[in-house]
Amino acid sequence: MSNIEIKKISLKEINQLQEISRQTFQETFSESNSEENMKSYLEKGFSNEKLTAELTHKNSEFYFAILENKPIGYLKINFGEAQTELKDGNALEIERIYLLKEFHGKSVGQLLHEKAIERAKQQKSEYIWLGVWEENLKAIRFYKKNGFVEFDKHIFKLGNDEQTDIMMKLNLSY
Repeated sequence: MSNIEIKKISLKEINQLQEISRQTFQETFSESNSEENMKSYLEKGFSNEKLTAELTHKNSEFYFAILENKPIGYLKINFGEAQTELKDGNALEIERIYLLKEFHGKSVGQLLHEKAIERAKQQKSEYIWLGVWEENLKAIRFYKKNGFVEFDKHIFKLGNDEQTDIMMKLNLSY
């Protein structure tokens, strides 16, 4: 899949971002969660207001993976106070890497991951961290394969369901 372009997302692309955010989240997690909790999270977590705030935050960045002029996945990274938990000025958080189901296992996630590493190095971050649902074994394997190690856990609320995320980090060397 060498013809994939990684492109920074602008506010004028919010509708495409909202569409792919909802679709990829649903494809990834709907089998393991109640319809009610999924509906609630998809509405609130990817509302126009929330995505606008995230897209316009000076320390958050979104990137599409584009194939044939169509978004097939995306990346969201955070620096400094935009980070969801650690808020470490020496770190970059990967908050989201999501792909359309048909592109899983086709190295698209790897391209988005490499973009996050590139941005972390440009920002002179010492490490990258993320949270991944303990039941998302495919994602955990992906991050371990890329050198991430577990260092903590935190709770993620999906609707009224409290779920455990494994926190993982990758130390960067220059």
